Amino acid sequence: MGVAPENTLRSFIRAERSGMDAVELDLHLSKDGALVVMHDEDVDRTTDGTGPVAEKTLAELRELDAGGGERVPVFDEVVDAVRCPLQAEIKDIAAARALADVLLRRDLVRRVTVSSFHDDAVAEIAALVPGVRTVLIASRWGGDVVDRAKAVGAHWLALNIRRLTLETTERAHAEGLRVLGWVVNTQTQLRLARALELDGVTTDFPEIRRTGRFTA
Repeated sequence: MGVAPENTLRSFIRAERSGMDAVELDLHLSKDGALVVMHDEDVDRTTDGTGPVAEKTLAELRELDAGGGERVPVFDEVVDAVRCPLQAEIKDIAAARALADVLLRRDLVRRVTVSSFHDDAVAEIAALVPGVRTVLIASRWGGDVVDRAKAVGAHWLALNIRRLTLETTERAHAEGLRVLGWVVNTQTQLRLARALELDGVTTDFPEIRRTGRFTA
């Protein structure tokens, strides 16, 4: 989203061509049950429209400009547009069930990792799609965050790097969890990620991967 309209096919293609290991996206359900790619619960910030995603049909969402003439994509279109692995963030259990249908129908279990801030959504997708890799996300968390991840069968923790400590990383690793830091957009943050011995990071600027090899 730092170099192309957020959650659009253009941004995903740009990320893949820049050599990213994976593309992260966000999923909501439209009024008529389409699995649409958008971060917020409403369309106000990222399109020229207004109102909640859940109150619009896919046809209505398609009429919106998502930036630079881009249209709001559905998950299937992203799967077809890029070949790299995907990390799909689900906002609730309803989206988890819709995503599960796509993963099973298109045999995407090995390609798609599923993440959520909501413990119950992580548990739901794990129950519906055996073998799927899952991520519990947290911005603010207590000392039980590792236990929470284990309780819902998550394989990864994705944590806000501004609050992440080496102690949390080490505890997660000791319990067999991998740790992802978000969002890493500067060389200072990249150096911090390496000091914290993280297993990966997310960024809004794909070029950080290339420049970070020499400066971080």
